Amino acid sequence: MSVVQLVPRIEGPAGEPSVNPVVSIAPPTGKPAMKPTPASEPYPLDRAFHAMLARFTGGISPAALSLAWLDWSSHLAVAPQRQAEIARNVLRDTGRFLEASLHAASPDQRPWSVIQPQGGDRRFREPQWEAAPFNLFAQAFLLGERWWHDATTGVRGVSRANEAIVEFSVRQMLDVLAPSNFAATNPEVLEKAFQSGGENFVFGWQNWCSDLMRLLSVSKPVSDEQFVVGKTVAASPGKVVYRNELIELIQYYPTTAQVRPEPILIVPAWIMKYYILDLSPENSLVRYLTGQGFSVFAVSWRNPEAKDRDVAFDDYRKLGVMAALDAIGRIIPGRKIHALGYCLGGTLLSIAAAAMARDGDKRLGTITLLAAQTDFTEAGELTLFINESQVAFLEDMMWKRGYLDTTQMAGAFALLRSNDLIWSRLSHDYLMGESAPPSDLMAWNADATRLPYRMHSEYLRKLFLNNDLAEGRYRVAGSSISLSDIHAPMFVVGTRADHVAPWRSVYKIHYQVDADVTFLLTSGGHNAGVVAPPEESWHSYQVLTKAADAPYVGPDEWLKLAPHIEGSWWLEWSSWLAARSGEPCAPPQIGIGDADSLPDAPGDYVHT
Repeated sequence: MSVVQLVPRIEGPAGEPSVNPVVSIAPPTGKPAMKPTPASEPYPLDRAFHAMLARFTGGISPAALSLAWLDWSSHLAVAPQRQAEIARNVLRDTGRFLEASLHAASPDQRPWSVIQPQGGDRRFREPQWEAAPFNLFAQAFLLGERWWHDATTGVRGVSRANEAIVEFSVRQMLDVLAPSNFAATNPEVLEKAFQSGGENFVFGWQNWCSDLMRLLSVSKPVSDEQFVVGKTVAASPGKVVYRNELIELIQYYPTTAQVRPEPILIVPAWIMKYYILDLSPENSLVRYLTGQGFSVFAVSWRNPEAKDRDVAFDDYRKLGVMAALDAIGRIIPGRKIHALGYCLGGTLLSIAAAAMARDGDKRLGTITLLAAQTDFTEAGELTLFINESQVAFLEDMMWKRGYLDTTQMAGAFALLRSNDLIWSRLSHDYLMGESAPPSDLMAWNADATRLPYRMHSEYLRKLFLNNDLAEGRYRVAGSSISLSDIHAPMFVVGTRADHVAPWRSVYKIHYQVDADVTFLLTSGGHNAGVVAPPEESWHSYQVLTKAADAPYVGPDEWLKLAPHIEGSWWLEWSSWLAARSGEPCAPPQIGIGDADSLPDAPGDYVHT
């Protein structure tokens, strides 16, 4: 197998060689090893069959689903008392619903007399749903949802993982049947049709045809015409100062006369493009930081192709985090670095920081993690897609192509919030005939990336499936690492409505590291909670600092102790960084050496 050979220039603080902007791919010394091909992998026919099957299942393993349903149904079949309890609940709810139906036209009958939507359910929030018969339609559906939830949970003997899979899959099937998805049972749609003379259906048909054409042509969404990378998004002035086979490192031009001596390095996730933190100017964290007097660097990952199938997870550490730190060290020598990692980039940064601490590398002044997990035992509903059967199925799906396609990851995330991302759009765009106004966040979300076969397999197995990092089995450069070796002050952000990195999972960093941890919980979700410019007044957060030697406080107790603050968390983090930075000084040089031959920001890799 070919390996990455780095050409050394100078040694970093830990003795690890720095790297040149040019990375060569060369076989190891001695007899060259043959690179494995898809045909030489074990059981190629089985893998090819699974890859074909994945086209019809959306990447979901049929075996994993079958085993989960067998576990649930077989245990329920031998639980007569649980069956009787479920039947009793059905008879009780049916009786109450029939009684409410008989008095539906009575002026004394109040809506939602049998069951009402939960707080996060936005399907029936409009007042039109309080009128008969639509209120009865909604209540009948909600009763069915509750009955199936009761039937698929709490069955003694069913494993938690299989119970979650069955409950999730039933919920997805029921969501299809919600009365809000059909014109005849949706009072909002009928009212719009009456007011517009049926024009909403004409516009909805046009929206559907436009989406279909974009899907078939694989073109970018209309919003991209307004939000163009390098012009209206990812437009903060800067220059690519370093490039290798995996990253471009962008250094942004200062916007203040003086800057803090310690630079900031942003390590984004490579499952999406880096400019989530450099959207349009009013939503750009990069622009905000430079305006606060910080020198900012950001990693832009190259979008992998089939030839990158053997790029390993650790290559992202070496050619990503470590190469960026080396390059910054050459531009601004002898300075501590404030490192920020977002989502998967935060997980990678924590791995790099633990390895650096183990090896005595003290270049990191502070560490900031945004919606990033280091323990994956409670990683939310994403774990429904992560078991041995599902991971093997995903590996077979990626095996021939060499990478995970963009549609697979996008589909998984959409399923986690199907009501908001799938069915609400069906009602809004196709039945109401309306179109959501384009936004920079939507344009970024549509600009997806691929994931290399080997990297994604290692990520799923070592972190999600085996939880090696949290349990001390994760190895870097042949030796184990431990997050407890991290002593640099940490600022950790969780988002309250996060379906990708639940905040209670992110919170576990408190008992993993030996460092001062400032934990902040902000309103919003995985992306909208992070992109929180100060000009938007609806943001709020809670924040509390735990000293390294202070006793542990659990997440529920933390919620009661942490004060509520109105406004953007960006202000809190900026003050935290400033308190751990030196006095302002003259801005550093832009790049060094042959950086003049590299392009201006946002570089070339963001367009791949």
